[in-house]
Amino acid sequence: MIIANVALAFGPWFVRLADTGPVAAAFWRILLAVPVLAGLTVASGSKVGRPSRLVILALVGGGIAFALDLGTWHLGIRRTTLANATLFGNCATLIFPIYGFLVARAWPTRIQALALALAAAGGGLLMARSYSLDPRHLAGDLLCLLAGVLYATYFIVMARVRETMPPLPALTLSSLASALPLLIFALLLGERIVPGNWWPLIGMALVSQVVGQGLMIYALGALSPLVIGIALLVQPIVAGTIGWIVYGERLGPADFIGVAMVAAALVLVRRREVAPDTAKNDLDA
Repeated sequence: MIIANVALAFGPWFVRLADTGPVAAAFWRILLAVPVLAGLTVASGSKVGRPSRLVILALVGGGIAFALDLGTWHLGIRRTTLANATLFGNCATLIFPIYGFLVARAWPTRIQALALALAAAGGGLLMARSYSLDPRHLAGDLLCLLAGVLYATYFIVMARVRETMPPLPALTLSSLASALPLLIFALLLGERIVPGNWWPLIGMALVSQVVGQGLMIYALGALSPLVIGIALLVQPIVAGTIGWIVYGERLGPADFIGVAMVAAALVLVRRREVAPDTAKNDLDA
């Protein structure tokens, strides 16, 4: 999950470097990654079998949700700051864990509530430092916020798919379902489709889609919604560091305090979830 979020945090930088339209860049991210993902699926020997109609519908729905997420997010990246785009795009940090509690029909434990509070406070500090809400950035901020909601929708759908399908086939098929909607979206916007420089798009496909999204889908089947939601805050931290190095967007004391609070939240959640299994294994031994 941590590696996935670090890899995904490089996505906005690749979007800015691409010389195509932002939605067209999302299309190439998917199209270039699909053959690699398909090859990895075959090499891993993953046995998919014949998916049910419900799983097929979920894959298509997840692919469309991801296409809408990427399209709106990439449009927002070009209209606001790097930190703003990543922070708003990860509002799934709170949406996904809340969904997990609704499914379980239970309130979070005290430790989980404390972890969520720490994560929210840490994220708030990061936002207070990074956000520069003004008329020039408002449209981009709103687009990235919408992308975050769509990202949470994608997570919810793919978490269900992961219950019956291995991660690589699930990601390959959902990615395939994302490509055509993104191409249609880019053409309707009149964007430049064919790039002059392929390297940012290749980097986006390999780093963001194959490594980042691949590991994210794997983690969806192994971790709870709360852990996944809190871990998403790693992305703004890494993106802020990239913005600092590349664009001179310096991090201040509030940013480092926010990082510490998010880290503490992750430790609390993992301690709560791992401890019972560890105790059970000790008894079995």
